This record gives sequence, structure tokens and C-alpha cells, in this order.
Amino acid sequence: MAEPTFRLLIIGDEILSGRRQDKHFPHIVQLLSQRGLALSSAEIISDNREDIVRTLTRSFDSDDIVFCCGGIGATPDDQTRQAAAAALDLPLEHHPEAARLIAGRCAQMAQRGQGTADMSDPENQQRLQMGVFPQGAQIVPNTYNDIPGFFIREHTFVPGFPVMAWPMIEWMLDNRYADLHNKTPAIEISFRVCGLPESRITPALETVEQRWQGMQTFSLPSVGGHDRPHIELGVKGQAGHVAQALDWLRAQALSLGGEIMPD
Repeated sequence: MAEPTFRLLIIGDEILSGRRQDKHFPHIVQLLSQRGLALSSAEIISDNREDIVRTLTRSFDSDDIVFCCGGIGATPDDQTRQAAAAALDLPLEHHPEAARLIAGRCAQMAQRGQGTADMSDPENQQRLQMGVFPQGAQIVPNTYNDIPGFFIREHTFVPGFPVMAWPMIEWMLDNRYADLHNKTPAIEISFRVCGLPESRITPALETVEQRWQGMQTFSLPSVGGHDRPHIELGVKGQAGHVAQALDWLRAQALSLGGEIMPD
């Protein structure tokens, strides 16, 4: 059975313009890694509805597990809910449980002297729009303020705020995708070598991947820093074969004139 593919979509003009810096990518990588999982790709797109529809149409056509951060509010620049419905050719509808949670949140705020619990109030009617999802969507609980995200076709949609988004994604990983945790744990080991161009060591990297099926190699050159120019060479794969493949690769680097640097 093929390994599940996890992807991340980040939506927001504020990221593309530099007004805000993305924090989702490194944290989602960490959340997945803690569970023996890995991110295969990440993409940042604008708030433009047509851009989101095109991206989600392509995404829904895959079997990937996708986390989508941003754009599920109820202001004009929040277009993700509408774009998801359009990409699936589904109508938008009020989710009854989402409406109940939003009404509960409004009541809590009213008790603190913020607004009213009357859901016919124009402001609360606007808040209810955050519970309008593509038909058939399920809610994703939001422990921060109870206003949920939604899930449909292996796509989880959460707000752009990390304080909300990260616990919601973690909840999905530990509830919906718990059976995938640590299913095929991989180990990554590397070493640094100087005096060796990538062009010379590349055939050895290719040999590793041919000789040890399922093994992945990587080469990360480092230039322009305070250290001597060097390459970080590594292998990633199943625990039983990683050390053997790395020892072979290290021997090849030495035989080709490289100098192994201390860890």
C-alpha cells in the first residue's frame, strides 16, 4: 500500500506580500514528524477566489491528505469556504452543529459584556456565516474559541491563526489519522564532507538508491558561510538499512578524495 501523502496549503495575501511571516510550515512539519509522518509539499496561494478554486480543484482530484490554513472567516477577503464548494461543485449550507457552536460562543461573549446572545442581531448573523460549509462537510473542533473549521474529501480547513489552527490540525492527526502514526518509521542520518564536488559524488548517491530499494539520498551544499565549503550527504529510509547505506556512502566519499568533517 502506498504511503499517505500529506500536503499543506497556506492561503493569504498577507503572507505573499510579506505583511506577515508564515509560521505554519515548520510547525506542521514538527507535528507530522512527532507521529512518524512527513510533509510532501507546501504551497502558498493568494486570497483570490479563482486562484483558490484552481488549486483546490487540482487538490481534490488527488488522494492526498491536505491541511489548508486561512481564509475561512466571514469578511470579504475570506474566500476559502466558497472556493472549496466551487471546486467540488457543491452548494454551501449552514452546518447545524457549527451554528450551535457559534451561538454558544456569542452567548459566552455576551456574558462578558461583549455583544448580545440574540442570534438575530446583524453582527451575530454575520458570525453565523463562519458555519456555512460545502454540503456534506464535517466540523473540525476549535478549542480556542469554539468556532469550528471543516473537513471534506481528506481536506482539513482551519483558520490562519496559529493559536487556533495548530490544535485543530493536531486533533485531526490524533483522531482521524491515528492509524497512520509511526507505520513505517524512517531514519535520516548524514555527515559533512569537504573537498568533494557534488558532480563527483552524484553517481554514488544514485547507486545507494538503486542498491537499497526505498532509500532516499540527499546532498546539501553549503557555501558562503563561516565554515569551509562542504556538502552534507545523507540517507533516509528504514532503520535496518540506513546505517549500512551511510557507511557505504561515507567510504565512497573518502575514496573520491573527500575529507569527512567532525559532527
